[in-house]
Amino acid sequence: MDRTAELDRLMEKMVGEYLSRNSAAMVLKEMLDRTGVGFTPVIDHVTLRTNNIDRRAEQFVALGYAYDETLEFDDWYAKVYRRTGYPALFVDQAYPDDRGKTSIIPGWVDRFGDQAFHHIAVRVEDIEQAIERLKSHGVVFSGKIVGSPGGQLRQIFSAPEMVDGQPFSVLELAERHRGYQGFLPPQADSLMRSSAGR
Repeated sequence: MDRTAELDRLMEKMVGEYLSRNSAAMVLKEMLDRTGVGFTPVIDHVTLRTNNIDRRAEQFVALGYAYDETLEFDDWYAKVYRRTGYPALFVDQAYPDDRGKTSIIPGWVDRFGDQAFHHIAVRVEDIEQAIERLKSHGVVFSGKIVGSPGGQLRQIFSAPEMVDGQPFSVLELAERHRGYQGFLPPQADSLMRSSAGR
């Protein structure tokens, strides 16, 4: 079987499942569908939470993704995988030793597993304008924009979708400048905290 076709089917399935359970993303999808753009072309990156990054990433590596970089934080870390023409894959987990005891990731994985996207980030040209337009359609955002105006990367999460009283998924808006494709560790950690629903 063609790996590209298989990856297309996997991404379509997982994005569809994410959309079916995230109202903020569905609002944005409906707005994009009305313009003929659609949701998939604006996806910047997708994020999985897991208890074993390397094992979870195997499915995507087998379909052509390759390891790019590791980001480290106080109680969790992430690996980024890339494949040309597809959104970056951001896979995160708590440290398996004492450093990971305060991370919110293991509780999330225990509750929801590691087969669903925790969040999808969509790339926007003007993050303030995107926030205002989505707010006018009932989307609520948690926290403030992370990243300074004019910086390489500015981001914000929607308020978490709740499942049985627990934060499940969020929609991320990402504004990028000067061709920057990476992830900034202080921002990623700040966004992680805003998705806890606390």
